[in-house]
Amino acid sequence: MRAPALSLMRSSLLPFYRPLSTSNQQHFLRQLFDPDSCTYTYLLADNTTKSAILIDPVIDQAERDVSLVRELGLNLKYVMNTHLHADHITGSGRLKGLVEGVQSVISRASGAQADVLVGDGDKVVFGSSSVSVLSTPGHTEGCLTFLHPAGLAFTGDALLVRGCGRTDFQGGSAATLYDSVWTKILSLPDSTILYPAHDYKGLTCTTVGEEKQHNPRLTKSREEFIKLMGELNLPYPKRIDESLPANEACGLQDLPPRMLGWL
Repeated sequence: MRAPALSLMRSSLLPFYRPLSTSNQQHFLRQLFDPDSCTYTYLLADNTTKSAILIDPVIDQAERDVSLVRELGLNLKYVMNTHLHADHITGSGRLKGLVEGVQSVISRASGAQADVLVGDGDKVVFGSSSVSVLSTPGHTEGCLTFLHPAGLAFTGDALLVRGCGRTDFQGGSAATLYDSVWTKILSLPDSTILYPAHDYKGLTCTTVGEEKQHNPRLTKSREEFIKLMGELNLPYPKRIDESLPANEACGLQDLPPRMLGWL
């Protein structure tokens, strides 16, 4: 389902970045954190209409997210996932039950269920703002990056701060990820601020320019990168067995017993 295009005035790129919260006349951004999975969730709103989206919500934090949305007087329109997560259950399903009219969004290539399935070149419009959808597979087959015209990119697990997502399951491919990152993300202006889905060292965001210089994986040649990723031998995420079935259904079924009654 292709969201309607919308002409936007491009705001000036931020000369510096504030990792936890940014706001100007056109948009509001708040970065939120789930300590168990080290997942970042992003609340992005149009200041004019108060229409908002949540990117990569976590089910355990759904009530926190709704409380913040209501405190700020925002109208939550979409809950969006950058990919089919394997380390936590998405908050999309629970949020749909807590907020009337909200719709879930995920890549049609993910194979997961959602109200709106998107792909490369689509736009998700909220109020007088929007994010463009960039297909950035490699970590999984259905990974997306959401690009806001203020020079903000939400990269999921495709590109992390000084790192990238693993490529050894869910249809992952090191060669595909390398090509995705360099053609879709690191080809953006150097000043573009990158917000990842995870961080395990307390880092919050980065820029295209920084990652082109300092990312220890993506600054390697394509062949070196493929070899490095093939030799990682990482353990599977500890909650993969409960997360994948639930996330394939937008977090609306197959929940573990500890979440009984959450929907």
